Amino acid sequence: MVTGLLLPLSAMAAEQYAQVLSVVEVKEKVVTPRKVCEKVQVAPGTKSGDENKVLGTVAGAVVGGLLGNQIGGGTGKTIATIAGAAGGAYAGRKIQENQQQKSAQPKYEERCHTVEETTEKTVGYDIKYKLGDEVATVRSSKRPSGDRIPVKDGRLQID
Repeated sequence: MVTGLLLPLSAMAAEQYAQVLSVVEVKEKVVTPRKVCEKVQVAPGTKSGDENKVLGTVAGAVVGGLLGNQIGGGTGKTIATIAGAAGGAYAGRKIQENQQQKSAQPKYEERCHTVEETTEKTVGYDIKYKLGDEVATVRSSKRPSGDRIPVKDGRLQID
């Protein structure tokens, strides 16, 4: 706010108002950084060559059969071996299925970068005015409300 700008004595005579000739906004560029993030696929999903899950089924059956063979004796041992092989085959198949599903999913990663947004901010106004025979310019934080500026005791009264 400009208050009390001293004017030449010749302008202080009988004038009560200065005539506004032009008003120019004074702007300043403001650069604001902003973080932008996005998910990017970094690895495609891969299909397994063993869609029937044979490796998991066979490996599970062998391990299950070996474990079942450790139980009991005679006919019970045979039944435990068969049950162990069947259970192991099922478990091995499910384990391989889960692993294949995980590898079939594409891999994503969040990647961020900074962008700069530029805006203009009005920081003041250059006011060209005429008082008597004199023309001058003053900078004010406020735009004058009309085409005249009051003058009091030789000073512009810009509110």
